[in-house]
Amino acid sequence: MTIHEILPLVSTSFIVLSAICVAVGWVLIAQRKIKPHQKWMNAAAIFATIFFIVYVLRTSILGSTPFNGPESLKNVYLAFLLFHIVLATIGGVMGLVTLRYAYKNMVEKHRKIGPKTSIVWFCTAITGVTVYYLLYVKYPGGETKPLLDAIFG
Repeated sequence: MTIHEILPLVSTSFIVLSAICVAVGWVLIAQRKIKPHQKWMNAAAIFATIFFIVYVLRTSILGSTPFNGPESLKNVYLAFLLFHIVLATIGGVMGLVTLRYAYKNMVEKHRKIGPKTSIVWFCTAITGVTVYYLLYVKYPGGETKPLLDAIFG
């Protein structure tokens, strides 16, 4: 495996780990296990942060991988990718707000936004894994390019 193949797998793995931690944290809070919930959610935030750092560095240094599938699917893929990017952005912002409420002990606000944030994050993880699958498993071989060239060709 090359660095162009390893880094996307690494970053995607961190987003999956983050989603798993969120799921465990959700179960724990439903059981009123506050301290373990906090630990799992902190781990989720750390994994999400590592994902973001690896993704930004990889994209900045190596570039992005364009869709290498059939031309007939390119617009569908790009619409899906845009949906994922918007979802990830919203999820990231919601995550920061949710964490802020938790750390400031604003329990009612945290309780209200937390489940919504978790759902958005699960959807982000699922769409992120799908993007990884399409770019590196189903239709591999696209050479990395600067970000805008990878998206718009």
